[in-house]
Amino acid sequence: MMKMKRLAARCNRWTPAINGVLVAFVLVVPTLIILLGGRIGEQQAVWIKTAVAGIRRDDASILRPKTTGNERLLGGLLVEGFDQESCHSRYQSAVYRRNPGMKPSQYLVSKLRNQESLQRRCGPGTAAYTNALEQLKSGKSLASPECRYLVSISYRGLGNRIIAAASEFLYALLTDRVFLVDPNNSMDELFCEPFPNTSWLVPPGLPLGYRGFYLSTPERYGKMREDGVLRTDQMNGSAASGELPAYAYIHLDYNQTDHDKLFFCDDDQRLLSNIQWLIIRSDSYIAPGLFLVEAFREELDMLFPERDAVFHHLGRYLFHPTNGVWGLITRYHDAHFAWAQRVVGIQVRVFPWRSESPEILKQIKTCTQNEGLLPAVLGEEEAEPAVKTTAPRGGAKPTAVLITSLKAWYHDKMKGMYWERATANGEVVVFGQPSHEEIQRYGVKSHEHKAWAEMYLLSMADTLVTTGESTFGYVAHGLAGMRPWVLDMGMINSTVGWPCSRDMSMEPCFHIAPTKGCKRREDAGKIVPHVRHCKDRPTGLKLVDRNDW
Repeated sequence: MMKMKRLAARCNRWTPAINGVLVAFVLVVPTLIILLGGRIGEQQAVWIKTAVAGIRRDDASILRPKTTGNERLLGGLLVEGFDQESCHSRYQSAVYRRNPGMKPSQYLVSKLRNQESLQRRCGPGTAAYTNALEQLKSGKSLASPECRYLVSISYRGLGNRIIAAASEFLYALLTDRVFLVDPNNSMDELFCEPFPNTSWLVPPGLPLGYRGFYLSTPERYGKMREDGVLRTDQMNGSAASGELPAYAYIHLDYNQTDHDKLFFCDDDQRLLSNIQWLIIRSDSYIAPGLFLVEAFREELDMLFPERDAVFHHLGRYLFHPTNGVWGLITRYHDAHFAWAQRVVGIQVRVFPWRSESPEILKQIKTCTQNEGLLPAVLGEEEAEPAVKTTAPRGGAKPTAVLITSLKAWYHDKMKGMYWERATANGEVVVFGQPSHEEIQRYGVKSHEHKAWAEMYLLSMADTLVTTGESTFGYVAHGLAGMRPWVLDMGMINSTVGWPCSRDMSMEPCFHIAPTKGCKRREDAGKIVPHVRHCKDRPTGLKLVDRNDW
């Protein structure tokens, strides 16, 4: 009798995956023996061994929920027809996510299909693109060009490049422009092609040294407006576009001038709509500025009924990790997330002057415990709970904590804290950190592959704690579709306030945003109810879905 009880206890501790292996083995092997008349030779034995090994390799997948076709395509954001082997993540990502994400509007889905058609009709390699290049060389814009283009310059850190490209793509959607991305900084090695049967990468042969465009570029839109080369009264009705340049350079970097910010004004958008080629430089999330343009508001309302889901939808549509990066993601997921009851992601941005800070560590501990994200640990004077002889709560799974940071110090300290002292509620907490590169390495492929993998892993968590003003964190919680708890770096060494607070939306913050409206010069954060100033950057702007912020 005691023997049977011990056997039952052991069986109860088996994971569902192992049970799945045994069920498969029990069902397959006896049937095979019967078919072979009870004779199993060496070749058949090898086959059985290989089959069981294959089942074991897929143990983690047994725990993943099955997805419907609509979920696999993210509610219609994606389309069938891509080569699955060339980009595994496109159709597999939904299986790995604990949070299925928000559903896009049918109008957005329709708009994306139209954009894909435009990209195929006018993109690189087409007759329309060749004609547009010839027109570009002429130095003048056509009155009614067949196709118009927006070229995005890739620069700065990966988080900046992702949020900038997503919001620039939104501008292309609103203005019916072909969206092309500078292939610099290994964009093709980080992201799969988002559009079917065409490329979003600028091919060789564009007759512009666009990567060198900056403040002194004569074709800078703000400069041409300031110098009177371009005026908003130039385009009255159907006036000829021959007076307009073949292209304009939109400078929205940190040192943009007030004339550069005219980009977010209605009259200037009417003028820009008649210039065939626009080259844009920005490392910011410009979407909130587009909501200030009155001519775009009706379209934006139909595209995004939930105003705080703009990056969530466009980010999941555009940015699919390439197979090499996807391998980093899935291997870590299967080793650390697949067996966890829940996953908590903590993103810690470090600065050269404050890379290992006891104050930040205390802030992380206080935030996660006060908000109930992690259990408290017992103090040194408190007695350890009695060791249980059976698995707690009938085999409850642990909580997995993912920490991403350039430094290993925060991970090691948090892990040590939860190893050296028991949790107050008996919960098991397991910590992991995929990499710690020590410093940010711009342009180093392996570094950026790991950075992209870690952003994506954070987006797979159940809850997130991020660092204020960090574009790395913006990408993670935007893809996840969740409002994070934000570590307020201003609270360090402060005796009042709270170490973190729940963000007002899941959208990134537009750091270098217009401060005033174009006409009445009112506060840009008070023009429309769903564009507000950011908590982590008070001069910035953020999209929200509630009117009471």
